[in-house]
Amino acid sequence: MKALCWNAKNDVRVETVPDPKILNPRDAILKITTTAICGSDLHLLDGYIPTMKPGDILGHEFMGEVVELGSEVKNLAKGDRVVVPFNIACGNCWYCKKKLWSCCDNSNPSPDLAETLYGGPPSALFGYSHMFGGYAGGQAQYVRVPFADVGPIKVPDGLPDEKVIFLTDIFPTGYMAVENCNVQKGDTIAIWGAGPVGQFAARSAFLLGAEQVVVMDDVPERLQLARDAGATTVDISQEYVHDKLMDLTAGRGPDGCVDCVGLEAHGATLDHWYDMAKVKIGLATDRTHALRQTINSVRKGGTVSIPGVYGGFLDKFPLGAAFAKGVTFKMGQTHTHNYLKPLLDRVQNGEIDPSFVITHTLPLDQAPHGYEIFRAKKDNCIKIVLKPD
Repeated sequence: MKALCWNAKNDVRVETVPDPKILNPRDAILKITTTAICGSDLHLLDGYIPTMKPGDILGHEFMGEVVELGSEVKNLAKGDRVVVPFNIACGNCWYCKKKLWSCCDNSNPSPDLAETLYGGPPSALFGYSHMFGGYAGGQAQYVRVPFADVGPIKVPDGLPDEKVIFLTDIFPTGYMAVENCNVQKGDTIAIWGAGPVGQFAARSAFLLGAEQVVVMDDVPERLQLARDAGATTVDISQEYVHDKLMDLTAGRGPDGCVDCVGLEAHGATLDHWYDMAKVKIGLATDRTHALRQTINSVRKGGTVSIPGVYGGFLDKFPLGAAFAKGVTFKMGQTHTHNYLKPLLDRVQNGEIDPSFVITHTLPLDQAPHGYEIFRAKKDNCIKIVLKPD
């Protein structure tokens, strides 16, 4: 089969690789009908996530048709069309039973790697390094899905792939990020980053009852897409974020601040250039410009929610400000399994059409080009879906 493989930093290629096989009776094999490039994939391309190996198949946002099943998978049948959550969970461990799916104890076969860096292993992820399990991803023609009796959800007839593919990750991620802010009537939610996750966070904030949503970015077409959802926008290249947010909240600050940017933040202030310099010479692993702004801007007693990926150790982290203001932090990989059915219902009910975020549809053979324009934000690119066939 064809698959997009990581070979080195800044080097991804479509290659011919062996077809996946059933390895465990709880496995399923999917023929991929639609997959997507995620902002988190760029951290792999840029070399920020360790333990990648040449030949690793990328991609954690995918859906498709069941073509083969292990003997213990009773909830699916051949021919079923399914969406698969990006994190892999066993369904039986202590964490899964508490619905903390991204903390699953049994899906990651390389726990020692994560324990060394993080003090405890997270769940495995599709196509996201050997520290997260080393599982082949779904930017391919076929993929093996472990624990298929737990993760995938069937897609009703009549819903095109484009309306449900983002249930795999970015829709639940944006939704959970805002849900973590415990939105109350009249709240203001501020969102850093108007990429795909930020767009879903903005729309989720309104779905959850926020009165005012403010989105920060410096890419005009992304800011316009946020305004199309009813958000107020701030161009970070033209305005000082903290002062603008104070103006919009009568000097109090947003009730919830959501960092949808993560470790490769950009900015126009001195601390951004400081971050860039330290990363370039290997003295820091993450650029935390956006996260610092969320902490400085959130109101006293407010919440900072972090769906953006961070990989290592943060420098110049304003913990003193967070402590003095009594800030609550909520973060982590999305517990995607909790959101598949509720968000699918919202799509079916017409409350949201997730396909709004798609700007490019490419064949799998053009995936390397897709990564290039997505990273460089060329051609008004916001979200790319790939079609293996």
